[in-house]
Amino acid sequence: MNAMMKQWGKLTLMEWVLMALLAALNGVATSLLSHLNQLLTSLGGSMLTSTIVGLYMIYGLLAMYIIRKPGAALFTYLIGALMQIMVGTSYGPWSAIAAALCYAVIVEPLFFLVKYKKFDWSMMLFTGVAMTPLWYIVAAFMFGYIHYESLVLVITLAIRCVSGMLLCGGLTKWLGDRLKHTRYVRPFALGREAMGLREKG
Repeated sequence: MNAMMKQWGKLTLMEWVLMALLAALNGVATSLLSHLNQLLTSLGGSMLTSTIVGLYMIYGLLAMYIIRKPGAALFTYLIGALMQIMVGTSYGPWSAIAAALCYAVIVEPLFFLVKYKKFDWSMMLFTGVAMTPLWYIVAAFMFGYIHYESLVLVITLAIRCVSGMLLCGGLTKWLGDRLKHTRYVRPFALGREAMGLREKG
């Protein structure tokens, strides 16, 4: 863990810019998704709304996929939370910070354990699932739906885990693989890896 902490200071200016950009894009996406979220809530309550939660988590995981350094996910999620607080969030500032920390505390150790070298489909899908339960539990206490029936809570968690797997882990992998051969990610680990594979080929 100390090694991971030391590495956090090695993020470059370009990487900080990318993290801020992804956080800003998440802010735009969140505002657009709010309309869909309201529609789903009116149609099916928390269960139907849970089908899209993976989309809210993607930006920090995408930062990790592109940068592949300690702190990439944590700082992207925190920047995103600060942006949400500045523009205003209906759930309150503490919910934005809590969600950011709940996601980061899962993503950062997972990729530290694999030394930032394993980014295949199995790893990304697993990470998408693993990110989901902690924030769900914290949010259940924060917003009071811990008092829902046990069956509803379990089914909702299962739906969220599937959403996290597909719309966070899977979509991150798909987007990253579409980006890796473009000039936009050349300064980052993902772009360098793609260029290295191309040279070997």
